[in-house]
Amino acid sequence: MLWKPLEVGHSAHVAILDARPELLDALTLLRERLAAARFPLELPGVERARRSCAELLAQLDGYLLPRLRQPDAPLLAVVGGSTGAGKSTLVNSLVGRRVTEAGVLRPTTRTPVLVCHPDDHHWFSGKRVLPQLGRVWMPRQEAEQPPPVRRDGQLALAVETTRALPAGLALLDAPDIDSLVEANRDLAADLLGAADIWVLVTTASRYADAVPWHLLRSARDADVTVATVLDRVPHQVAAEVSRHYGALLERAGLGSIPRFTVPELPESARGGSGVLPATAVAGLREWLAHRARDHEARALAAARTARGALAGLRGRVMALASAAASQHATAVRLDQRLDEAFDEAAQRVRGCLADGGLLAGEARAHWMAFPDDASSDELMDALTTALAGLLVEAVAAADERTDAAWRQEAAAPPADPEEPGAVADRVGVAVRRLRRCLEELAEEARTSPLMLGQPTERRQLPGEDGETAALLAASLLGGRAAGVAQQTLAGALGPRGAARLRDKGGQQLNACVSRALGAEKRRRGAPLHRLGITADTQVELVSALSSVRAEHRPTTV
Repeated sequence: MLWKPLEVGHSAHVAILDARPELLDALTLLRERLAAARFPLELPGVERARRSCAELLAQLDGYLLPRLRQPDAPLLAVVGGSTGAGKSTLVNSLVGRRVTEAGVLRPTTRTPVLVCHPDDHHWFSGKRVLPQLGRVWMPRQEAEQPPPVRRDGQLALAVETTRALPAGLALLDAPDIDSLVEANRDLAADLLGAADIWVLVTTASRYADAVPWHLLRSARDADVTVATVLDRVPHQVAAEVSRHYGALLERAGLGSIPRFTVPELPESARGGSGVLPATAVAGLREWLAHRARDHEARALAAARTARGALAGLRGRVMALASAAASQHATAVRLDQRLDEAFDEAAQRVRGCLADGGLLAGEARAHWMAFPDDASSDELMDALTTALAGLLVEAVAAADERTDAAWRQEAAAPPADPEEPGAVADRVGVAVRRLRRCLEELAEEARTSPLMLGQPTERRQLPGEDGETAALLAASLLGGRAAGVAQQTLAGALGPRGAARLRDKGGQQLNACVSRALGAEKRRRGAPLHRLGITADTQVELVSALSSVRAEHRPTTV
């Protein structure tokens, strides 16, 4: 089980982390499944799914897995809030000197700054938490500076050490959660997801705004260890504002959250020193220090947040599984429309061939003049040109039907751009290949005893191979009007030889039609198929979540 009681003193008990290998393995598998999940179709809600998946990965990598693997690591308290709430000034004041810049421009905090005790620097210099961020060690005033960690082009986490903080506690100044810069907002969310403790800062003038309340409700729903700071409160209204804020918290079911008030002072104004007197933040400093120094309070803070993160996995992963199912269902529906369009195209082609539709126009004129006034090459040219034209028209109709059906799906990927005449060029290659096959069959038929029905004798028929090939093409492409061509072949090859030749030719014709239409169907479906959308994503997410739930059985403490 994940939690077990630890006896403290005579009778006090507290749930501490007891991460079994089986649970860690299940969470690692879930992390792999989330990393592999893709939501490529622009369906309604897909941006929310992508963001949720990224946030879950960040929480697993940046908090849950490292916390379960190393439950004795220092607590990480992230100071978050809306733009201009005074987060940087609060961190500076808790440390007692300026370690993070409280700027005038908005958004103020661009690079997150982590402050810890020198004895804890090894916990944060590597990739144990927030592995997506590089590390930059800021200059220190108290001891020798450790070697810098390369950023390698990554977003960076600036790390500062100071003995003003107790060992076992790190403070992180996060970007604004409502920053105008999307990357800052995403990073702030990732940082909060990596925290053992949330310190949510709002101001006397903005405590009723939506942003701080959204963060507070999120902390409540996730069962995060949280404290809230009401900052920049004028002395003359401090009691009234504090009382009203407390009433709002009670009404929202958040009355048990530790609440601290910081007065409005010259140092907190824009252009001030950015460091408040120690007395202004003494209550919050003591609350945080107690969680770092007291084993029971520290274990409770870490365990509660980790337990909340584990409990929150079910709803979020199931929502992602549902999004993956929607992606797959849409892809299947699009594929069905593609199949229907090209199946209709194939039926159209085969119906035209059966009805003799190709033996018309120029092809019919050459057939009527063959062999006296039209050569076998002229007849073959006319017939294969007509076949190529039929296939190109069928592909165009299938493309048009597919486009119309896919336009009804807002998420359908656009067709790949095509050069004019590209379809005709590809179809022409397939038809020329068919012509060569028919010519080879004709040559074989004129010389093969087996084809002639004469297994004991090989003889050369009078006439040309080209004439036999032209008669074969006419018998295959002329539909019901091709009886004369077949009779002529029977007279030359014998009924059995002519039937065998036509069967083999028919197989080559069917293969040509299937090959040409199949290639064009794959070409038209490529924008969808290369997305690789399968049912596996949904199944794997649900299965991995089930494994986590089977291994996570919290006990009551």
